[in-house]
Amino acid sequence: MTEAASILLVEDDAEIGELISRYLSANQFEVSAVRDGAAMDAALAKRRFELVLLDLNLPGEDGLSICRRLRASKNLPIIIVTAQGEDVDKIIGLEMGADDYVAKPFNPRELLARIKSVLRRANASSEDADAGEKMQVYRFSGWRINISSREVTAPAGTKVAMTGAEFDLLHALCEHPNRVLTRDQLINLTHGPTAGPFERSIDTLISRLRQKIEIDAKSPRLIQTVRSEGYMLSAQVTRS
Repeated sequence: MTEAASILLVEDDAEIGELISRYLSANQFEVSAVRDGAAMDAALAKRRFELVLLDLNLPGEDGLSICRRLRASKNLPIIIVTAQGEDVDKIIGLEMGADDYVAKPFNPRELLARIKSVLRRANASSEDADAGEKMQVYRFSGWRINISSREVTAPAGTKVAMTGAEFDLLHALCEHPNRVLTRDQLINLTHGPTAGPFERSIDTLISRLRQKIEIDAKSPRLIQTVRSEGYMLSAQVTRS
């Protein structure tokens, strides 16, 4: 992460946008602010950004639709910033591919900590990719998980699309096969100590992973639930 990491803020409230921009600029970030999805697309077409701060309640195309579209076309970290604080909104945002979630009103220091955490993870992934394939591929039950390129390949050879959060969770399970991991441990392994908004989303992510890698998601054999404890990847995992 560079000292002047560039952030694209998509926020239709001019006052809130100015407050966020001023605070982040004072903390060595370069911030560009736009008010809707169309302006965001124009900004992204002109230059490269390292992270998007995205409000949900936007005029025109809503933030969840924008988040889904961004995730499908770009490997760009996304933090949702919104007044909608219900758990269902957090989970939907996560399912759409958000890397983190901050509910208004928030402490600016919390927002700053989450931005730095997401950028650190993105930077680490980039460094892994630059390092090449060595020690970056997991295999189990015919599945191939390429950590460098963040690609998941099914036993049949087809690529399986995953959100950033789904991939990070699968990565964590691969690193600790045949070991029970609690929800708190999975949160810390995937999002670190600032992962508050994701506390109730692990079950949702597990369910989505099962739909993608299990033969029968209702009777899972790979990702096992250990009652009152957590989850376990029940497979022989090799790393190369």
